[in-house]
Amino acid sequence: MIWDGTVLRMLDQRVLPTQEEWLELKTYQDVVDAIKTMAVRGAPAIGVAAAYGLALAALHDADRTIASKELAASRPTAVNLFWAIDRINALPAWEFESVLSEAKAIEAEDLAMNHAIGRHGASLISAGANILTVCNTGSLATAGHGTALGVIRTAHSDGKGIHVYTCETRPRQQGLRLTAYELANEGIPFHSIADGVAASLMRAGKVDCVIAGADRIAANGDAANKIGTYSLAVQARHHGIPFYIAAPTSTFDVSLAHGDLIPIEERDGTELTHIEGVQIAPSRTPVYNPAFDVTPGELIDAIITEKGVHRPPFAF
Repeated sequence: MIWDGTVLRMLDQRVLPTQEEWLELKTYQDVVDAIKTMAVRGAPAIGVAAAYGLALAALHDADRTIASKELAASRPTAVNLFWAIDRINALPAWEFESVLSEAKAIEAEDLAMNHAIGRHGASLISAGANILTVCNTGSLATAGHGTALGVIRTAHSDGKGIHVYTCETRPRQQGLRLTAYELANEGIPFHSIADGVAASLMRAGKVDCVIAGADRIAANGDAANKIGTYSLAVQARHHGIPFYIAAPTSTFDVSLAHGDLIPIEERDGTELTHIEGVQIAPSRTPVYNPAFDVTPGELIDAIITEKGVHRPPFAF
């Protein structure tokens, strides 16, 4: 995303990879809609977007409390959203220039944290490793470079000769649509796979480690991430494969003792019953469509943050 004078310009992730369209968000309500509809997604990117949304609110002299509540209600699981809003609201004055300056600082700090995560995480990656990842955790999901994908980027730039398997990540297919888009653009060797292929790859000895991102991490290390992450952690443990979470410390919510307290967003069932607007399920099919699941800390071999590699037992 790019701040352009009085407008937030944002690459619309809903139409990638076949189209590259930029949205021009002129009000905080535009930002709320972009977050709700997943034009922007990924916990760090949502936090940055919310900060700029409050800058737009201040620019147009909107009510600070109302704008904050509407942005906070846009998606419930990603804690970076609330972290960014609280940080802006801690400013002593509701004044456009100071809010904009803080939003820019949040964006710059997230980029720096991602590069640090990449450096720390790359130390865990062996030469020639086959890495499995899920959803999208790259530049599109952050201020730049990425978290789990940032580790992959750094390992690739270090010349480690890695190869990536990226799960398609149903139902929104962020892995197939967005991660594949980023890997192809970076020239990183990869194969996209259906979600159900992961376990057979592990059994065949074709996966050396799994790296996922997180949208919220509880004090005991339980981590909420895109639905399907928990099953990958279970499969990895069964096959003796390291499972890593990569996330900035802004994703930690130490007010929650464990992952059962993390609110899990449930999204519209049409995400499952339709693909690109085309119905693929019988009419009136009942759907349960949680956007996230929680991986228990005991299944996580390390949590990679900008501060280093944290090993269990976790106590943040």
